[in-house]
Amino acid sequence: MKKSLYAIILIVLLGVSFWVGSWYNDQKSVRVNPSDVKSAAVHSEERLDTDTSGSVRVSHEKQQMIGVRTGVAEKSTVTKTLRLLGRVVPDEDRVFKIRAAVDGIIQEVYPGTTGSMVKKGQPLASYYSPDIYAAVQGYLIALSSDRYRSNLQVQVTESRLQFLGMSASQMEELKKTGKIEEIILLRAPATGFVLAREVSPQLRFQKGEELYRIAELSRVWIFADIYESEARYLRPRVTAKVSHPQLDKEFHAQVSDVLPLFDTTTRTLKVRLEVDNPEFLLRPNMFVDIELPVSLPPAITVPSDAILDSGLKKTVFVDLGNGFFEPREVETGWRFGNRVEIKKGIRPGERIVMSGTFLIDSESRLELGATDMYGTLSKDPVCGLDVSINKAKKAGRKTLYKGRTYYFSSDECKEQFDKNPSQYIRK
Repeated sequence: MKKSLYAIILIVLLGVSFWVGSWYNDQKSVRVNPSDVKSAAVHSEERLDTDTSGSVRVSHEKQQMIGVRTGVAEKSTVTKTLRLLGRVVPDEDRVFKIRAAVDGIIQEVYPGTTGSMVKKGQPLASYYSPDIYAAVQGYLIALSSDRYRSNLQVQVTESRLQFLGMSASQMEELKKTGKIEEIILLRAPATGFVLAREVSPQLRFQKGEELYRIAELSRVWIFADIYESEARYLRPRVTAKVSHPQLDKEFHAQVSDVLPLFDTTTRTLKVRLEVDNPEFLLRPNMFVDIELPVSLPPAITVPSDAILDSGLKKTVFVDLGNGFFEPREVETGWRFGNRVEIKKGIRPGERIVMSGTFLIDSESRLELGATDMYGTLSKDPVCGLDVSINKAKKAGRKTLYKGRTYYFSSDECKEQFDKNPSQYIRK
């Protein structure tokens, strides 16, 4: 009898323990489920959140397929090299133009053709002019008279001969010999290269005509064309590297203090660089390569491929994580090479899409198109399908559970959910 009583009491205790355990589990699930419900609700309506915030979700598999590459936007100082094509020209301060002081005729032409090098004082040509005879005669008369020696008349006649082109050595020869010389020698005023020669034997010339043009090339200029948008990066006295494909030597040129000149034909600015040329390797009209370093102030910069420019606005996609990308309108500044300054819209440290922006924008437009066609979408917690909220509302396939509304793709899915909501929320 006692054994039977003990058995009954044991069975009752086991039953009570089972009931208490079930009740505790239900209460525990009720306490834990709110976070699960929130997580499931966010997951079920992540498309809804995406649409309302304007972001788009692209799976990792699809990102790899379309070649999406992301990177961190950082604020830093940008140093770039501006590569230009330059043309060598003579220094204007080192170009000598020999013009005829009087009318005359060329008697003899000495070696020194266009492109050849001449030394300072080297004879170039000789000429005769009727005006020479009177000037030489007056000079000799002034020298022969003791009373007028070293007076104003001697100085005047010497200046007259110098004006006609007579050198100091010729005048010394006149002093020694006292012989009237009717031929004037044209001599090179400096060591350089003959750029132009307009003389030939027996050529008659008139006063003011250019006979020779000689350039001293120990220091030359280089002109380079740059666009207006690049001109503001130039700074006077910046050193640039100059090279020629056929010359095994590099030169260091400096940007001139002179402001660049605007060329209306090419719509570019001509910047001038100055370079020493002691070996005369750089000749006029040669083309050279220029590498000009440019340092820009600290700024947030992104690759040009990261910006989607529609013509009306510029957009950058910000990586929000978990495959979500937010389109954000930005304001751009300078553009140098393939880098663009972001003045507004992006903060340092944010991760953005560096390449594949156009394809992500296409995905965003596809989702917007689907939203316009079907309305906002939600996830069916039972069947796992995307459901049009508008259609589910019209069909009455929705359930309010613990303050949140769930939408279903069919009546069967709704019935299963209504029987045991906590089961599908935990999933």
